[in-house]
Amino acid sequence: QVQLVESGGGLVQPGGSLRLSCAASGYIFTMYGMSWYRQAPGKQRELVATITSGGTTTFADSAKGRFTISRDNAKNTVYLQMNSLKPEDTAVYYCNTRVRRLDYWGQGTQVTVSS
Repeated sequence: QVQLVESGGGLVQPGGSLRLSCAASGYIFTMYGMSWYRQAPGKQRELVATITSGGTTTFADSAKGRFTISRDNAKNTVYLQMNSLKPEDTAVYYCNTRVRRLDYWGQGTQVTVSS
């Protein structure tokens, strides 16, 4: 079965950095794209970044210039490098992939940006 497990979240000060990881298993990782979403309290889940199977990346406007998404196919892992973090980045971050018409989600990892 498809499983996605996020890690790397935590408490960081404004301007700081975090790297989130999502370990995937149960499917052929290299054949599918991966995305990072986030959901802040009282807000809808929003797409933050996507990387295709070929390595093409896209970012939400709020993330451009600050976040980087990458993948390590040898480790079946996707990363989200977050720099220059702002309080507005506080949210639960989820990784996502669509395999055979179905969306799969990790359990989420909390990112809190606060002084």
